[in-house]
Amino acid sequence: MSRSSSGRAAAPSSRGKPRTIRIIGGDWKRTPLTVLDLDGLRPTPDRVRETLFNWLGQALDGQRCLDLFAGTGALGFEAASRGAARVLMVERHPRAAQQLRAIKDKLGASAVEIAEADALRLAAGLAPGTFDVVFVDPPFGDAAALARALALAVPLIAPGGALYVESGAALDPAAHDALAGWRIAKSDKAGAVHYHLLQRENDE
Repeated sequence: MSRSSSGRAAAPSSRGKPRTIRIIGGDWKRTPLTVLDLDGLRPTPDRVRETLFNWLGQALDGQRCLDLFAGTGALGFEAASRGAARVLMVERHPRAAQQLRAIKDKLGASAVEIAEADALRLAAGLAPGTFDVVFVDPPFGDAAALARALALAVPLIAPGGALYVESGAALDPAAHDALAGWRIAKSDKAGAVHYHLLQRENDE
């Protein structure tokens, strides 16, 4: 769910009554997450998250996850709900980061870490191979941000790990040097959202 250059950003959000989305599965199934009234906040739709976690195998027991553009936290909290051992969520917008911390405290989500920071700068300082799943959902329409995010995300993924990418157009791995040796294992489209699960070509 993108916003700005490090939250989750796309079309302007509607003003008015706060919206909510829900965690779909796991320990916190049906827990509501409020979508703040911030321009460009775009939660990953329920249908997309349901499909994604079907692709990932429902349970993420013991896995280490990085959500680079956390926004509402729908992907990160979904991963933690399904047993991930560590979920690092990165969000630059102060109000959104504050809300993520409040949700973490409410859920008692000890596996979740919230970093109020620029996603690309933080990713550049992380150790290689320290995550099993990395979620990448930069602002739609910002090709440079997507390319930079992919270049930073790929080295962080451990052998056998997966890369999840949301974008406003179908992803072409051949167009990104960082994705050399990677293949799209699964992909689909929901409205304006194109979503993809990538794995290394030598991984089964």
